[in-house]
Amino acid sequence: MRLKVDVIVASDSFPASAASKATKTIPIVVIGGRDAVEAGLAATLARPGGNVTGLTNLAPELLGKRLELLKETVPRLSRVTVLIETSGGGRTAALAKDMVRQARSLGIQFGTEEVRGPNPDFNQAFQRIARSGTEAIIIGPMPPLFPHMKRIVDLSAKHHYPTMAAGGGWVDAGALMSYGANTDHLSRRAATYVDHILKGARPAELPVEQAAKFELVINLKTAKQIGLTIPPNVLARADRVIK
Repeated sequence: MRLKVDVIVASDSFPASAASKATKTIPIVVIGGRDAVEAGLAATLARPGGNVTGLTNLAPELLGKRLELLKETVPRLSRVTVLIETSGGGRTAALAKDMVRQARSLGIQFGTEEVRGPNPDFNQAFQRIARSGTEAIIIGPMPPLFPHMKRIVDLSAKHHYPTMAAGGGWVDAGALMSYGANTDHLSRRAATYVDHILKGARPAELPVEQAAKFELVINLKTAKQIGLTIPPNVLARADRVIK
């Protein structure tokens, strides 16, 4: 705000929430994150009504799809643990509740492993996960986990856990697979919002757009490392494969 910028671009609903608490006048464009209404950033998706607009990556709605893909990849899968970072507060609780519901519909037992920054003890977390008898891990779609990406995927591989993430960056780092909104597409769409605002449009009247392009990314090197063969019907649907 002291820099008197014309627009603030937030990479997720977390920084967008912080920005919206700091200013109600500078336009804020969100690149992704959870539903803007649920996050308290907009009155409605069609007409946000404040100084925040942009895109949502539909993260909660994709949880069921990630579970389905894991089940297809590991047919005998019976127990999954989701790794979550607890600074999300209510969002964390909502995420866990939604995943429990969707896991039950697939006949999968579901548990959570909670860590909290700034320096989570992942060694202890993975020891607890191992004792739980889990067979795969879903990495919660939470920005506070991003700085620990390499540590998380390395420990997952060490324990031979198939890991499912929300974005391709995790797979590039060594996770087994990811399914989520295409972040490049979201960023390009966010640029059009900035363009409209700089040309005089009011964020209050720019509808929040839901992600329309999704991608499945698979890391075959990781699959080989943990001794897993990706079924051909899953591999054929991948948008990007790391060999």
